[in-house]
Amino acid sequence: MRHETVRQGSHVRIGFVVALLGLTAVAVVVAATASARSTATIKVGLITKDVTNPFFVKMKQGATAEAKKRGAELLYAAGKSSSDNAGQIAAIENMVTAGVKGILITVADGKAENPAIAKARKAGVLVIALDTPTVPKSATNALFATNNFNAGVLIGQYARAATKGKTVTIAMLDEHAGSSVGALRHNGFLKGFGIKGSDSQIVCVGNGEGQVAPSQTAMENCLQKNPDIDVVYTINEPSAAGAWTALKNAGKSQADVTVVSVDGGCAGVRNVKAGVIDATSQQYPLKMASLGVAAVVGYAKGGKKASGYTDTGVNLIAAKSVPGVTSKSVAYGLANCWG
Repeated sequence: MRHETVRQGSHVRIGFVVALLGLTAVAVVVAATASARSTATIKVGLITKDVTNPFFVKMKQGATAEAKKRGAELLYAAGKSSSDNAGQIAAIENMVTAGVKGILITVADGKAENPAIAKARKAGVLVIALDTPTVPKSATNALFATNNFNAGVLIGQYARAATKGKTVTIAMLDEHAGSSVGALRHNGFLKGFGIKGSDSQIVCVGNGEGQVAPSQTAMENCLQKNPDIDVVYTINEPSAAGAWTALKNAGKSQADVTVVSVDGGCAGVRNVKAGVIDATSQQYPLKMASLGVAAVVGYAKGGKKASGYTDTGVNLIAAKSVPGVTSKSVAYGLANCWG
């Protein structure tokens, strides 16, 4: 009887040890899984409008450097042009499938990408708009950007002061229909100049796609409508370069036309120094990209999502200052340019 008791006790002890080992094995597996998750490389997606604009080139460089600094992996994609909505939508879907924790995007259109963005967010992906807001802004978790309306206001104020209140003949070269950043800069210019879109001084509005060649064509078309154009607003500096070629070919000199723009890339600031562009609003894509990557990595590690609007700054760069408009020198612009 005593012998049986000992044997039963042995079974109990053996069963307890087996159970304990089983629990330990489960704990090891759980710990290993958690460790694998914590050490897995964080993937961050960046999607720009195109691959050639110096603004987006610098944005990619900034995001790549910040990702490397934080031990993350950057996945990059871009549209074939600034209006390639389908390309951007495909890139969003591919990045979600690839397992990114966050996507940074300069949307081609204010609304077209929104359904794909919504699906990504539903899948747990943090989506941050860089430079160009969605419509509505709440379509993304957050926006890191220049205040593009204010950038337009600055160059509008400059153009008004530079022309000393005279009646002028204005051409406006936008990006393309549906561009939210284009609308903000366009309307900001009107506000700064002190006119409405229906003002008779505006004789031509064209779309230059934010690129040199299409903008040259758009400017040529405007000059055919009215050869007396003496103020030109451009969506960005590549557009200004294309516009200037058309103006020069038409026999215009730098003294004949006031050209204003937005971006602050090195080529653009050099054109300010050369007199091709009278003033430009400088923005800072490197800052947008680095803040975006940091936000995604922070979300991946701690679960906190970036939200709201972060203003990444803007400064007016002009070779010649004008009364009543605060600006910085070409030297400052060159020291802080990109591209």
